[in-house]
Amino acid sequence: MSRQNRYSIGEFSKRTGVSIRTLHYYDELGLLQPEKNQESGHRIYYERDIFSLHKIVSLKFLGYSLDKIKDLLDEASISADLNKTLALHLKGLEKEKEHIEHSMSAIKRVMNLLDKEGEVDSALLFSLIRNTQVEMEQKEWMEEHFLTGVAEELSKKTDEDKFTLDETIVQLSKDVKQLYGRPVEDVEVQAAVKRYIEASFAFLGEELIEKLAETEMEESEIQELEKMAPSPFTEEEQQWLNRAMEYYAQQAEMEQS
Repeated sequence: MSRQNRYSIGEFSKRTGVSIRTLHYYDELGLLQPEKNQESGHRIYYERDIFSLHKIVSLKFLGYSLDKIKDLLDEASISADLNKTLALHLKGLEKEKEHIEHSMSAIKRVMNLLDKEGEVDSALLFSLIRNTQVEMEQKEWMEEHFLTGVAEELSKKTDEDKFTLDETIVQLSKDVKQLYGRPVEDVEVQAAVKRYIEASFAFLGEELIEKLAETEMEESEIQELEKMAPSPFTEEEQQWLNRAMEYYAQQAEMEQS
């Protein structure tokens, strides 16, 4: 071999961009074992080692463990069996991507809320964050209960749509804290309920509301879905709010009849 095709470990590290520490580790594992100078014991790398290292780095990028990479390195060609492993890995990456996107969405929503409000009740804020976390669980639940159309429509909502919904929930929280304990038929209580329901309907949109109206769900299923999203209110406040909403619905029904 000519001198220009030989590299010390330092030169090889600079040539490939892989750290000396990592090269030592690959040598110990038997992944990439360079020749050794018989007198000094120093590692000597050649051009062929660059190709081997490229294979290691490429397979590692695809998500393979170093043990699996060691098995694949000796294969001259890659068979179609690799597709099965790649498909599983791709599925895992897609789930990870979805999780990252949800985390980014949650961060944006919290930042927007704090920017608009300046200060938000901690119980409410963490409830909103938790609700964002369980969106994936809710989507899976809907798909399992043949509500794929509803899940798809909800997934189309933009960050701006979600920002508006968050602000609606913040306003409802303020109203509940201020009005809790008053008779549910109180004018201000009913005005607060009306604001919330109208804003919620605006978020859902006419098409999604129609799909929900056509959906047949048992009371137990509705409760199961509701339990996934924690309420920012105490049990007493939530019961009072439920009664206020029931009264609003009764009044709206009477007006239409």
